[in-house]
Amino acid sequence: MANHKSALKRAKQSEVKRSINSGYKTHAKNVVKDVRAAIGEGSGDKAKESLKKAVSVLQKTASKGAIHRKKASRKISRLAAQINQLSPR
Repeated sequence: MANHKSALKRAKQSEVKRSINSGYKTHAKNVVKDVRAAIGEGSGDKAKESLKKAVSVLQKTASKGAIHRKKASRKISRLAAQINQLSPR
């Protein structure tokens, strides 16, 4: 455990930030799961709507620093590719 005043404060800040980041990550995982469920059902329209929401959530999560921006971009790209395979051209 930290002994200095500044180290105690930093430990407290880190705990608060960890808690906040955990919430962002959980929300991002849930919207990605919704997109994958829609893809599994084979409903293209529902999948596209849930992808739109997922893109927003993933970008916000990345902007807050909870996940890396390239990880968010990679997830968005892979979900979009799966939806594009699903819908006929």
